[in-house]
Amino acid sequence: MASTTDQLLVCDLTQSYSPKGGGGISTYLKEKQRFIRDNTNHRLLQIVPGPETKIVEDGRLIWCEIAAGGIENSPNYRFITKTGPVREVLERYRPDIIESLCPWVLPWTAINHRRHYPETALVAGYRTDFPEAQVHRVAVKLFGRHLARFWRWQACCYGEITYREFDRVYVLGEDSIPTLTRMKVHDVDRLKLGVHADLFSPDKADPGFRAEMGLDHTKGPLLIYAGRIDYEKGADQLIEMFRKLPAELDAALVMLGDGKLTPELKEAAKGMAVAFPGFLKGRTEMARALASSDVYVSAMPSETFGISIIEAQACGLPVIGVDSGAMPSRVSPSNGVLVPVGNTDAMAQAVQNIWPARAEAMGREARAVVEREYSWDATFTHLFDTIYPKALDAAEARVRRGPLGFRPVHKFLNGTA
Repeated sequence: MASTTDQLLVCDLTQSYSPKGGGGISTYLKEKQRFIRDNTNHRLLQIVPGPETKIVEDGRLIWCEIAAGGIENSPNYRFITKTGPVREVLERYRPDIIESLCPWVLPWTAINHRRHYPETALVAGYRTDFPEAQVHRVAVKLFGRHLARFWRWQACCYGEITYREFDRVYVLGEDSIPTLTRMKVHDVDRLKLGVHADLFSPDKADPGFRAEMGLDHTKGPLLIYAGRIDYEKGADQLIEMFRKLPAELDAALVMLGDGKLTPELKEAAKGMAVAFPGFLKGRTEMARALASSDVYVSAMPSETFGISIIEAQACGLPVIGVDSGAMPSRVSPSNGVLVPVGNTDAMAQAVQNIWPARAEAMGREARAVVEREYSWDATFTHLFDTIYPKALDAAEARVRRGPLGFRPVHKFLNGTA
């Protein structure tokens, strides 16, 4: 197997970057910078959307933003449509490995670069169940369930022709494997993400946080959600669930993040103890918010890992979620409750069932699980020691086969093919 002890230039390529640090991929990018700087001799090139094209080199770390337009109703995200500048950056730096972190447009920029430089190893992270979350769910609303199934099938076809071009594909959880199997992608790796248990910790709780959110008139459980405020994440269902909680529970809800549903949900939540502070600045503020709350809630049915769930558990919070996606792998009866997808009555009842009698013990167990199982150093050690070497081996074999995919005749004759 190829070795990653020699210095490599690794490139991360993604559309899913927020400058305010929201989202699992943005966290992954920052943690990868730290790991490479502190633990390896490698170089790292990260290409993301930005307001203008710029490149900043800081020692072995290269940060590249490509000018991209904003996404309507998602003010923290941009989408690269003109890939020429991306191709120029790849041509300039010639990375040894390109890791594609999202499914749209940029994977094919990497694939086309590799066709010119076949020694480039391509790795894809399957981080979004896009046929379901981004295609089928939207198509149901626009065209109805019958046509939505067709569009989901089309998305799976796109996934098949895209991911078969990559040398290695990894998933974040076992629940994604059936979707990739439908795409005829069978040999996949697993990459478990991590959390900084020292940062995301119960001791980061701030007694003044509830008042800061304008919710100090309530005395019951403080519920919290962190992520995009849109249909894909099920944010609307959290407001519906909260409305069904009894007044005597005296609960409050913090919706951290922003998105296309924010104005609509703010209007729907008028008169309720619900705060919409937007995205917080930095991981320290996120840790403070989570640790200062009592219960984490999420209605997202297609989560491929759920890094905010792990961060909440690290802060000692029980989780009320849905029995779908990565949730069953993250939440057990000892540290939370899962309810059927879309059942806001059951979610509201789950909050009442655990508060206050069971919440504290569930939170302690959640913290214990995170301490045992989730570490960023373990994540990137596995990436560099297992997944990347497999991809480099595949790239080396491709070069040996030659441009037409055939092994040289002399190797067949001397038995070395």
